[in-house]
Amino acid sequence: MTRTTVVLSLTALLSLAAVACTDPTVAPKSSITSANVFSDPNSYKAFLAKIYGGLIVTGQRGPDGNPDIEGIDEGFGEYLRLYWYLQEMPTDEAVIGWNDPGLPTLNTGTWDASNQMVNAMYYRVFYQVMLVNEFLRQSTDAKLAERGHTDAALVANVHTYRAEARFLRALSYWHGIDLFGNIPLVTENDPLGAKPPAQAARADIYAYVVSELNAILTDLPTGGPGIDATYGRATPAAAHMLLAKLYLNAEIYTGTANYTGAVTEAQAVINSTPAYSLATNFRQNFSADNNTSPELIFVAAQDGGNTQTWGGMTFLIHAGCGAAMSAGSYGVDYCWGGYRMKQQAFRRFGTGDGRAAFFWLPDSALAHHDTLANGQPAQIDSVISIGDFHHGIPAPKFTNKTVAGANGQQSGMVDTDFPIFRLADAYLIYVEANIRGGGGDPVAALVYLNAIRQRAYGNTSANFAALPPVDTILAERGRELLFEASRRTDLVRFGVFSTSSYVWAWKGGSAGGAALPTGRDLYPLPANELIANPNLTQNPGY
Repeated sequence: MTRTTVVLSLTALLSLAAVACTDPTVAPKSSITSANVFSDPNSYKAFLAKIYGGLIVTGQRGPDGNPDIEGIDEGFGEYLRLYWYLQEMPTDEAVIGWNDPGLPTLNTGTWDASNQMVNAMYYRVFYQVMLVNEFLRQSTDAKLAERGHTDAALVANVHTYRAEARFLRALSYWHGIDLFGNIPLVTENDPLGAKPPAQAARADIYAYVVSELNAILTDLPTGGPGIDATYGRATPAAAHMLLAKLYLNAEIYTGTANYTGAVTEAQAVINSTPAYSLATNFRQNFSADNNTSPELIFVAAQDGGNTQTWGGMTFLIHAGCGAAMSAGSYGVDYCWGGYRMKQQAFRRFGTGDGRAAFFWLPDSALAHHDTLANGQPAQIDSVISIGDFHHGIPAPKFTNKTVAGANGQQSGMVDTDFPIFRLADAYLIYVEANIRGGGGDPVAALVYLNAIRQRAYGNTSANFAALPPVDTILAERGRELLFEASRRTDLVRFGVFSTSSYVWAWKGGSAGGAALPTGRDLYPLPANELIANPNLTQNPGY
């Protein structure tokens, strides 16, 4: 299927060994130099493509063979897959039965500073940052003039590319502070090869990211639904959405809430021109042709022919089915038997909620009537055993089939894009921030909330008569955004991720759930980083 050219694969540009540490003051390693790379006017677009591709592909060849980062299986070391693991597995939504290094303790919230998945995510964040910093160093007006690249159209395009790169750096820094808290802040203005970087306060990086996003708003390419040239690229709507996310979580990042900012930025997304709209069919957002959805604001774009990876959507689609499920029903060659839904998430969906239509019940614990080891009946939708795919509810939200039922280009690699930002989330941000006192119009907030409910139920039967308590929005976000890599952030914001006030299956290592160890609202900095960089201080509890 057609995808924007910005995500096409790029061969042999950059590679980084992340076995021990990631020093963001060092340029990414390459077999070629800036002198010969950037002598070609087309290199600027190609380099930007590599930065975009860093969200979904794993190296220089695809799907494997020349990885960006080392020290982890290349398929596991993909950005989106790692981010999904860290955002979903320790929560009330997902469990995965594999025993690959790092996964078992993510299931239970008992990871340490040597966890391979946690460490690889840290490296991925800074790999992206280093790519952007190098691109910005090499694409200034002075550098362009020095190379004789003075064509007005090229210069204008490079200015746009620079804004997009800064957006992608802001996105990764948001992931960095959300997951790890205080981390180094390094930009293109920091000298290469300097001493190890200092650790910046989370609030300072937050402020930097906010300033960056506001600075580039007018320089990003104009986009919207139906504009193929900017699909998958950073647009003003994507920047407003990222600002809304930052402001919604500002109290966590800085100690000071900014729900007013969240309302303002969510409204900017809702008022975008061309206007985004809720897809009539909820499933259109997660199908092989979801690039046609009018709802998707920013995606990690994947194409079965051009962006091949064993991570990303290849993982999410293959690993979402297993046991007696038919792989062909999801447009893939075989099921990996990976993640399932925990009972807490399953029980959140009411009768008639169409968002549960993709749950697959025939071979789940519901059908097997599983019992506990002592022979007593268990909750038949419960994750009694993490390693058994029958325990829990398979919920293959993502599929390599089109809305009309056709298969994607291939059955191994997939065509489905991952929805990083979509309009329904903007609606929910507006609603939550309004309820929390951020201003805006409560009548509009109720309309936005009920629009989501009406799509889910197909009618007005589940509409709210008035705005509900804010905790209701946490539940609604769980229904609407299931498996979309937002749950951990939401649970932290609502103050229930690590505490005993709300427990779920295997939280804290107990089948029935318990409080997480101290400090689990943040992941640890990699142990190797602390050895390599004496400027870093580990997060509390590790």
